[in-house]
Amino acid sequence: MRSPSNGRPPSAGGGAPPAAAADDDDFAFYCSFLQDAAPASATSPLALALDLDLDDPNPTAAGMTNGRRRRQRGAADESGAAAGEEVEAEVKKEGKKRSIAKLLTSLAALEAEEHADRADASRRELALLESNADTRSQAMMDYYAKMESSFDATAESEASARSKRSRLAASAAAAAVVAAEESAAAAAAASSASASPTRAAGQGHHQRRLWVKDRSRAWWDRCNSADYPEEEFRRAFRMGRETFDMICDALGSSVAKEDTMLRAAIPVRQRVAVCIWRLATGEPLRLVSKRFGLGISTCHKLVLEVCAAIKSVLMPRFLQWPDEPAAARFKESFERSSGVPGVIGAMYTTHIPIIAPKISVAAYFNRRHTERNQKTSYSITLQGVVGPDGAFTDVCIGWPGSMPDDQVLEKSMLHQRAAAGMMHESWLVGGASYPLMDWVLVPYTHPNLTWTQHAFNEKVGELRRVAVEAFARLKARWACLQKRTEVKLQDLPVVLGACCVLHNICELRGEEVDPAIRCELVDDETTPENPVRSETAKHARDNIAHNLLHRGFGGTTFF
Repeated sequence: MRSPSNGRPPSAGGGAPPAAAADDDDFAFYCSFLQDAAPASATSPLALALDLDLDDPNPTAAGMTNGRRRRQRGAADESGAAAGEEVEAEVKKEGKKRSIAKLLTSLAALEAEEHADRADASRRELALLESNADTRSQAMMDYYAKMESSFDATAESEASARSKRSRLAASAAAAAVVAAEESAAAAAAASSASASPTRAAGQGHHQRRLWVKDRSRAWWDRCNSADYPEEEFRRAFRMGRETFDMICDALGSSVAKEDTMLRAAIPVRQRVAVCIWRLATGEPLRLVSKRFGLGISTCHKLVLEVCAAIKSVLMPRFLQWPDEPAAARFKESFERSSGVPGVIGAMYTTHIPIIAPKISVAAYFNRRHTERNQKTSYSITLQGVVGPDGAFTDVCIGWPGSMPDDQVLEKSMLHQRAAAGMMHESWLVGGASYPLMDWVLVPYTHPNLTWTQHAFNEKVGELRRVAVEAFARLKARWACLQKRTEVKLQDLPVVLGACCVLHNICELRGEEVDPAIRCELVDDETTPENPVRSETAKHARDNIAHNLLHRGFGGTTFF
């Protein structure tokens, strides 16, 4: 008889679970064992023993035989269970090996896929760089081609211009010859005094007028006549005839032109009149052209030329920083009127409207004027220092309108002179939009002011009103400052500087402003980020305020 532990075949791996496979194997083993035991019962010792056991009448011996068989079967079952556990462990180990193998295979596949992606990305980037390089090369080639074509066009235009100039010169020479022949024939044929050289010159002028459009100059001829009313002239040009003549005499050598064969030069008085009329009225160039009988471009050119001459010739004479004697007179005049010592001038900053520039639009955007007028506004700043006589002693022109007053002051030449020590023991009075510095005196701005501080603010306001009124007269005289002009942004500082110089000339010569054209200033004050920039100036301001109140200069309007 075969033992179940030694005779049964081992279970195959895979398929059913290990426990089920072990049970199936035991069942098959016992079936085959019983089938094999039946034929061999006759000859097998086991069969003989079984027969003996069955025939043995002794029940004790039979019980012992059955117990032995049960023990043998239990041992066989235990050995089968142990074998099943070993097989299960092997199966688990093989499963782990296969799982690790699959994981490694997946990792290798991912690494290969990543490497392929990187290679594809590199190829795409290389292709993109090559395409960009080709595009840039093509763009450069196109640019060079356009440059060559533009150079060719410029050369052709220059050649055509040279040929046109040569033709014009030939035509002018022919016209001059014809005019000379006509004048000679007229002089030879004339026998009376009417055929004088004056008539010949008139014929020559008529010949030149063929090159100029015929325009009416009746208005200017009437204004330029000696019998033109003085009040009308003053109302038109914001100054009397004597002041106008003085300006023409001063600018004569700078703006005068000579006659040519093609046309007669515009007289100096008419040139100056075009500029002053344009500044005084702010009329469009189209109307100025009709009024003076000149071309629009000619009027624009005359305005810029005369303004440049005013800045270069008259500004050093009529707009300059006061020297020591003049500074002493200014301090005495201001102290006599307000009681504040050491004041050399009053400072104010106004805005001049402009057309929206093509570059740096945001810098020139005036947010405060836009919010107040509900209309988009662009401007540049005009900072000026005014003396007790209402004339400017310093101007700073052209900074963008978005800058606050304290930043405009910091960027001006006045601030540089003060930093160099030229404002020692001197004050400039300004509004609350300026910071308190060693040379800038401003009012108190904090809440809950004392009586002394109120009195000081009153006196500072009176001093500052000198500058405000001067700027009001400036804008009233020259109405071009109240509206957006047709002058380019880069030419505006010259025009505004000329307006300031002409204002000083009118103030010094006693030219009054017509009350009908007075202008009210509307400039929003800004608050500086650091209103007090000097502790020394703070103590000096407190001392001035204290002395004003105790010397009887403090007013009572604040009550």
